[in-house]
Amino acid sequence: MHVLLAGGGTAGHIEPSLNLADCLVRHDSSIQVSALGTERGLETRLVPERGYDLHLITASPMPRRLSGDLVRLPTRVRQSVRDVQRVLVETKADVVVGFGGYVALPAYLAARGRTPIVIHEANARPGLANRVGARFTSYVASAVPGALPGADHIALPLRRSIAILDRLAVQKSARAHFGLDPDRPTLFVFGGSQGARSLNAAVVEAAPALTAAGVQILHAAGERNDDQRPSGALGAVPYVGLRYIDRMDLAYAAADIALCRAGAMTCAELAAVGLPAVYVPLPIGNGEQRLNALPVVSAGGGLIIEDAQLTGAWLESNVRPLLLDVEQRREMEIAAVSHGQRDADERLRLLVLDAIAGTHGRSQAR
Repeated sequence: MHVLLAGGGTAGHIEPSLNLADCLVRHDSSIQVSALGTERGLETRLVPERGYDLHLITASPMPRRLSGDLVRLPTRVRQSVRDVQRVLVETKADVVVGFGGYVALPAYLAARGRTPIVIHEANARPGLANRVGARFTSYVASAVPGALPGADHIALPLRRSIAILDRLAVQKSARAHFGLDPDRPTLFVFGGSQGARSLNAAVVEAAPALTAAGVQILHAAGERNDDQRPSGALGAVPYVGLRYIDRMDLAYAAADIALCRAGAMTCAELAAVGLPAVYVPLPIGNGEQRLNALPVVSAGGGLIIEDAQLTGAWLESNVRPLLLDVEQRREMEIAAVSHGQRDADERLRLLVLDAIAGTHGRSQAR
């Protein structure tokens, strides 16, 4: 059996696809998994790091403004589709599983009528690729209810280390891993692999007041933000500033509250492990990050603040009291974990197997 993944471009598309791949192979080591990508996407690093083959195709992203690229787009799409068709023949793929993004659309067009298609949509507002692809198949799943018509709501496939994490059981050892005090309330700040400068600026501004109150800080500032990454201690209280954290399971376990963006994967992971968060949606795009965070915030598992309103003074007034109030934090943890789901990889695996076997209750094409 060969499963071909189409989710290149950004980590939000790649990570859930690789989490599905890990689940498939964990259940059956004979299953072969490979992924589509382009030479400009993060998949060129992330896919090989996880041990899977990567097949490069011609990039055909949708231009964001009128330009010569728009005129050339149909030619590029046709070439991308031909590239995928070649990969389908070479791998003898039994199914294409798409997660959106500019790699997914040519994959759906190439597989239509030839190879079963499974689609997973991570966001509340689906992109063009998945909206088009969902017309070609009845095997559609979503992380947010109602994101695509007729989709099965199965949440977002998580990395295994996150899905099985027991935060409280490993909290002291997780804090020791980062050089944190085992007993102090802990704020974890992160903005993805590239960091978020507005989050960095706010926490650096608030750090003196937070640490004076006994709150320690674990801060992943981003690869290029060394100017916003103090480290060491402010008085007797640790402030650990890092470029990047590759053990997010331990970071989640070490924390009592997170300050972060609201990407679909971030929201899904924090809810699953029961970590309350202050969500700061990315101020650009179509507003999907705010929609990603609203369900868990509405359940009482977090707060939401607009990027333009986030300041050190706001953190001092709103987050410091929360970090020092154990009872309120526990209530938020319960609310967050009640909203989270840890088994989406297993459920998506079964949908993939159904598509290969052709056992779904509806026809393949709508």
